[in-house]
Amino acid sequence: TALDPIEHGLIFERFLNPSRISMPDIDVDFCIEGRDKVYQYVIERYGGPEYVCQIITFGRLKAKAVIRDVGRAIGVLLSEVDEIAKMIPDTAKNLAAAIEEVPMIREKCSESTEKTQMLEISMLLEGLPRHASTHAAGVVVSDKPLNEYLPLYKGKDGETLTQFDMNYVEKLGLVKFDFLGLRNLTVIKNCMELIRNQGKTPPDFLNLDYTDENTFELLQRADTTGVFQLESSGMKDLILRLKPGSFSDIVALVALYRPGPLDSGMADTYVERKHGREPVVYLFDELEPILRETYGVILYQEQVMKIAGVLANYSMADADGLRKAMGKKIASMMEEHRKLFLKGAKENNRDLKKASELFDLMEKFGGYGFNKSHSAAYALIAYQTAYLKANFALEFIAALMTSEKGNSDAVIKYMEECRTHHIQVLPPDVNKSNAHFTVSDGCIRFGLAAVKNIGEAAIESIVENRSKDGDFKNLYDFCERVNVGKVNKKVVEALIKCGAFDSTQNKRSQMMAILEDALDHGSIIQKEKADAQLDLFADSNMGAQVLVSTPMLPDIEEWDDHLRLSFEKESLGFYVSGHPLDKYEPIIQKYASVNSVSIHDSSDGRTIRMAGTIKPLKIHKTKKGDMMAFAAIEDQSGNIEVVVFPDLYAEVHMHLAAEEIVILEAVVQKKENMVKLIAEKIIPIEKASEEWANGVIIKLDAEKSSLITLEQLKTILKKYPGECPTYLNIEIDQTPPLMIKLAGDYHTASDSSFYKEIEELIGEGRIETTCAPVKEKQKIKKNWKKKPNKD
Repeated sequence: TALDPIEHGLIFERFLNPSRISMPDIDVDFCIEGRDKVYQYVIERYGGPEYVCQIITFGRLKAKAVIRDVGRAIGVLLSEVDEIAKMIPDTAKNLAAAIEEVPMIREKCSESTEKTQMLEISMLLEGLPRHASTHAAGVVVSDKPLNEYLPLYKGKDGETLTQFDMNYVEKLGLVKFDFLGLRNLTVIKNCMELIRNQGKTPPDFLNLDYTDENTFELLQRADTTGVFQLESSGMKDLILRLKPGSFSDIVALVALYRPGPLDSGMADTYVERKHGREPVVYLFDELEPILRETYGVILYQEQVMKIAGVLANYSMADADGLRKAMGKKIASMMEEHRKLFLKGAKENNRDLKKASELFDLMEKFGGYGFNKSHSAAYALIAYQTAYLKANFALEFIAALMTSEKGNSDAVIKYMEECRTHHIQVLPPDVNKSNAHFTVSDGCIRFGLAAVKNIGEAAIESIVENRSKDGDFKNLYDFCERVNVGKVNKKVVEALIKCGAFDSTQNKRSQMMAILEDALDHGSIIQKEKADAQLDLFADSNMGAQVLVSTPMLPDIEEWDDHLRLSFEKESLGFYVSGHPLDKYEPIIQKYASVNSVSIHDSSDGRTIRMAGTIKPLKIHKTKKGDMMAFAAIEDQSGNIEVVVFPDLYAEVHMHLAAEEIVILEAVVQKKENMVKLIAEKIIPIEKASEEWANGVIIKLDAEKSSLITLEQLKTILKKYPGECPTYLNIEIDQTPPLMIKLAGDYHTASDSSFYKEIEELIGEGRIETTCAPVKEKQKIKKNWKKKPNKD
């Protein structure tokens, strides 16, 4: 990054100094699309593949893999091996941990001599290298041919690799570089291109205003979805508390949002001091210039080094040794440095009691201290992405969506961000879309690359033909013009299902019905055109013309909403023209307490209500033979994992089919940044009012309500007796409405049939319910690690 080290107080000795024994790692981030170009440049610039190569990495035999490999080798039945492998939780570090967590693994393996042998051998082989591959980032550059230092290896694509992994490469004294492809840099690059394509001037990041008002307004309201390093729910909470107002605050955010500072209270101290709620105290006046930017909190490793230099005469090289000792928390080294620190403080006539107290603070906070150079470099990209979102939101979110086009969950998240920012997302269109997401008329247009089953060659054929010969008139015209070898049936089917032909004004159902015929028609036309062009007797001054009538489309009904949306989900991985939950929005607004985004703000053990569709379900049989389920509930913003234990599963299994729309009451379980739900109640969404309504309000217009109407109302109330109190809200002209609570005889069962009859009598929108609050339950103690994940 183009970061001024002097302005930001970054110390070169933190990177390299005469006392350093091992060579430093040099990590450089590049745009993903340019990473390989940089690597090829380094090869050419520094002597060729004899001097520059990538580093090997070894895939090791992990718990599931070693069971499968050994089982296959010694002849255990594949079905039995598969059963045991699937019992191993993904969270288990090794087989021993898996057996401790799921004792049934050992029980199963003890059923036969072969399976016992399989487990014993597997535990011996676990962790050994299984195969070699190329490290994602590691590159080594040498002053001599590399084979003078270490053996080399040919990768599967013929590339040169070291035979030693990164740890041994470092021990040999070679300089190791990490060439990292960073997605956010690609987002920035693509965003800049979109800004230019809109005729706007993109920002100059070498001369960027780091006090931009729009950017800090965005940061202070934690509108940081998509902003590098600042988009997790926990980070958003910290941002809201800290209210960053300067670039140095962003540097601090990156350093503070780690387990050490959060758990130790360092982050809380920083926030309180920043807002003046806690005094900033310096043990020595000389500390103020060093710690002023962090309100007296020792946050960065560089601050530890500067304090040691100013107060105790450490050289920067020696100070780096102190920094290392603090980071590694080696007691003997710390005791030695305490003596050196106090000796230097004494030489400078410092108060030794205060100096010892300061060393204690350094030892406490220095252990959590973060590399400021690293934090500042990341903060720079964080600010740049925040700047783009604050000032070029359309282009930035479109670039984000392009960067995650193959990740359905991420695209759904960014579509929700579009809804939040009132940005319309247009579906893919064969006449408008390019490969990537683009910006058009204040909207974001889906890219064709986001459609499943469509490759680069097919997209090139579509876009090139459209650019050359204009928009496609209909499906037949499309099949006549594109290369049907590249744009095959699967591609066209996916384009129809996601709505990419809607601009031709034909129904999706019609186009799907004539797909085969259109492809055959297109092949015939293309063949006849080719034959005409090869005809030796064709007039060279006339283009070959083939006149074939276009068949008529069948007169059939369009797909219903459910089928249309199902096909969109199938072809894109998400919904575009709507969502199955949209028609239930009034119910969701009234009865759901969270969605898949806001749930991350819920505390562990809290009871919530959430609506959504049931996603892939895994049924599991417990040791006792009972059935339970692991599923996900998905709404417009994303999905959350749900555990359904046996008692509830037996009661609600009929509602757990895929795509079933439900509303559930559940207890939140949080672990780090992961959220799961332990279901307490699951019902079809239509039954929400029956379950949770605690009052029915019927609105009557006094002038329009005759005695006959009131008698009919009384009959309906008697027809649906229940536990729900009923209120009449009587509207009287030019006076406040009169609310009357009816006697217990008129309490009702709040169900859909009751609502329908009331609305037929007095009109739509004249009845509403009040919602019972969510009742908090005791914290669930069942262990969510028990889930037997898929292999």
